[in-house]
Amino acid sequence: MLFAIIGGTGLYRMDDAAPGERLTVDTLYGPAQVERIGVGGSRVVFLPRHGFEHSVPPHRVNYRANIAALKELGVTNILASAAVGSMADGLPPGSLALLTQFLDFTRDRASTFFDGESGKVVHVDVTDPYCPHLRGELQAAAETIGEKLHPEAIYVCAEGPRFETPAEIHMFRQLGGDLVGMTSVPEVVLAREAGMCYAAVAIVTNWAAGVSTAPVKHGEVSDFMGQHTPRVRALFAQAIADHREIDCTCRSWAKG
Repeated sequence: MLFAIIGGTGLYRMDDAAPGERLTVDTLYGPAQVERIGVGGSRVVFLPRHGFEHSVPPHRVNYRANIAALKELGVTNILASAAVGSMADGLPPGSLALLTQFLDFTRDRASTFFDGESGKVVHVDVTDPYCPHLRGELQAAAETIGEKLHPEAIYVCAEGPRFETPAEIHMFRQLGGDLVGMTSVPEVVLAREAGMCYAAVAIVTNWAAGVSTAPVKHGEVSDFMGQHTPRVRALFAQAIADHREIDCTCRSWAKG
């Protein structure tokens, strides 16, 4: 088994990791930049979702190239971070939460490996889009290090790169959304299509538009993430150290 960490806004490297080797992986969907690192004695592939210099906006991320590159490198488990705004009273800024379901409001993204060009029609099951096994291990890791991790949250993926209007947030809340971001879809779906386990930890950086009267500013989101990413690094490192490999259904569906 091999782990990958996909770092979102604010998580551009694992500071406590041994110095890594950066490389570019060429895929059918384009190149992806990654770094080979060590985390707690384990080999890990680190992939900064927005690039090492945070130069790629969420709607322009080459999600297919990123996931294809991790697959090519032999990755079987992915831990991802995501900066989010909160629509839920019980998830104030500073909260960490496990994503369990998503609502997809993206529009212009290449969202599948199964686009019909192979001559096959494939429909992937996403009843549990975020791997239950990895979620359980992250929850156990949080208890080990004394971190509060909310066990479930419904993620709304907006297209971006603009922030949402208060009217949109009101709609998302009515539909049952807890957190809003711009990156988890199609990333989580592509990981399932590729037969990899995928779990994501959301870091609440702000109240969503209309929940608070203050405007949402990207600079403030990045600054807030800088303060809280050490918590995510510690959580991921503990989960990787304690991981127990199983024949997970996230992978077994693809064998058919």
